Amino acid sequence: MGHDGQLQLYTAVANQLKEAHSRVRALQVPEGVRMALTRKLLVITAAAKHDLADAARRLDRFMVDLDEGRFSEEDH
Repeated sequence: MGHDGQLQLYTAVANQLKEAHSRVRALQVPEGVRMALTRKLLVITAAAKHDLADAARRLDRFMVDLDEGRFSEEDH
């Protein structure tokens, strides 16, 4: 992937992470669920430092699960 493509992917992942964190904060769920979701986002953020493409895929799956309401304290 060229420099421009890498920069675009980084920007997209950063923007999607910001959106995901905002959505998690806004959820009306028990605090344990919110904490588990936040931990998942932190893991994805850390992964982005080493493998941006993998982090983007993981974040996409996270957002789909969030959209479909698939989350619980036991997920983590």
